Amino acid sequence: MENAVEVKELTRNYGSLLAVDHVSFKVNSKEIFGLLGPNGAGKTTTIRMICGMLRPTSGTAVVAGFDVSQKPQEVKRRIGLVPDVSNLFGELSARVNLEFMGKLYGLDKKTRRQRIDEVLELFHLKERQNDPVKYYSKGMHRRLTIAAALIHQPEILVMDEPTSGLDAQAARLVREIVIDVNKEGRTILLTTHQIDEADRLTPRVGIIDHGRLITLNTVEQIKSSAEGLRALEIRILNEVDQQRWIPIIGGAEGVDNVFLAEGKIRILSKDLSQIIPTVVNLVDKHGGKIENVSVAQPTLEDAYINLTGESIREEPKSREEYLQRRLARSGLR
Repeated sequence: MENAVEVKELTRNYGSLLAVDHVSFKVNSKEIFGLLGPNGAGKTTTIRMICGMLRPTSGTAVVAGFDVSQKPQEVKRRIGLVPDVSNLFGELSARVNLEFMGKLYGLDKKTRRQRIDEVLELFHLKERQNDPVKYYSKGMHRRLTIAAALIHQPEILVMDEPTSGLDAQAARLVREIVIDVNKEGRTILLTTHQIDEADRLTPRVGIIDHGRLITLNTVEQIKSSAEGLRALEIRILNEVDQQRWIPIIGGAEGVDNVFLAEGKIRILSKDLSQIIPTVVNLVDKHGGKIENVSVAQPTLEDAYINLTGESIREEPKSREEYLQRRLARSGLR
């Protein structure tokens, strides 16, 4: 099977809102493929249509050789879904949750018992297997959710925001699990709004923005699209609110974009020799002092901004704001 997933012109409307707009892509067998975009970009809606949980307005999704609209049960047997919101029962133990999932997928008693023991061991949950899941940490809860998705040994693992809300240590463990599962020969399709996660995990990625797939390529090739830009990183001395400098610097001539990245102000420009003295003068004029300055290579985030015109960090504060943005971009408002 060359293509584990093949999506053609997949579209989903919610009233006047075009949530997913004629999206097409292929996921190769045994690869890790990512859909990268901000919260509300249409990633989860796309995933739900691929998994047969949501009927598309138009377009097709073929998973493991089966059309989702025509053979949804065949598709569900071949995929394991790790949803963005847990599908586990908090009052029940890990073992009972896994027992339930095993029955759901039609595993016989002997196979269920064997698979439950295997995944509990694999995900380091054996010692807490009889505790109610509601007492688990977020990291343990996420590991159990992945274990439940793998109980029937699916060909394809679909993960919606696998590390969202986890601390750094738990997120790192989940990423290691993703890599190990892929090494076993399983295809992985995941969504994320975290650029560093896409950079680390997914050799090939599709960037989705306002329901549209705006680019589809390897991470390295997408990075190369930002080669015309250069990046300048600065930190303002004794400045608690680095964010206040964004509009000040962003309005300077020659600055293509400016945003915060890991506590530093990152400035994108096609001509650093022009903007360096401009930025230094602006900071001095507004009562600041530059603590350090460095020139950096283009990153996946720089390429994302170059492609979309905005930072993935610039998320709407509410669903109402998000809908207003989407409707405005669709020309419906």
